[in-house]
Amino acid sequence: MKIIRVADYETLSSKTADLIAAQVLVKPNCILGLATGSTPIGTYEKLIEWHEKKGLDFSEVTSINLDEYVGLDSNDKNSYRFFMNYHLFEHINIVRSNTYVPNGMTKDWEKECETYDHRILQLGGIDLQLLGIGNNGHIGFNEPGETFVKNTHLVELGESTIQANSRFFETLEEVPKQAITMGIGAIMQAKKVLLIANGKEKEEIVEKAFHGPITPQVPASILQLHPDVTVICSF
Repeated sequence: MKIIRVADYETLSSKTADLIAAQVLVKPNCILGLATGSTPIGTYEKLIEWHEKKGLDFSEVTSINLDEYVGLDSNDKNSYRFFMNYHLFEHINIVRSNTYVPNGMTKDWEKECETYDHRILQLGGIDLQLLGIGNNGHIGFNEPGETFVKNTHLVELGESTIQANSRFFETLEEVPKQAITMGIGAIMQAKKVLLIANGKEKEEIVEKAFHGPITPQVPASILQLHPDVTVICSF
């Protein structure tokens, strides 16, 4: 495991984009596992810049996102499909049909979860998985619990997660209480994992996750067992 501390968010974004761009250059048809939230936005801006100015080519790339809120369709500005389109996909030459986000409007979430796991297997697994980390240690929307959940699943969001995500909504009541999230299994089977954490408020949870015991009460701690993890943090 590599833990890289950088001075500021700008440097974090550049270094993260460097590693993703390197993956695309080495394997143009790679499978990128992508994340949402405020922290990756700077990384996506850098990737767009390098696509426009340096010709970074995403035409053969396939992306698969970690999660999606239940009850938000792709046109909702708070959905993760909208987020990805707005912050990345609309600005690069990725084939839109090769970008996957769970369907938060599904009527059969069990089938959606099974289909999502099957798709990851069909793609041959994830080459590089980008992750953030929640204040409670969640990765994707894998919340603290009694066990690590292996497969893509429906999750009840924890109170701290709902509170943290409320900044994106007009009221706390509007924040969805459920999400579909990729499970720990697919994340751990990714060939490389790149986790980014920005802000002083993330320092304590990063310490717990990577220097504390491995426990489902801190879901990110499972990454201590992964053979190729890079953590980039600016505190």
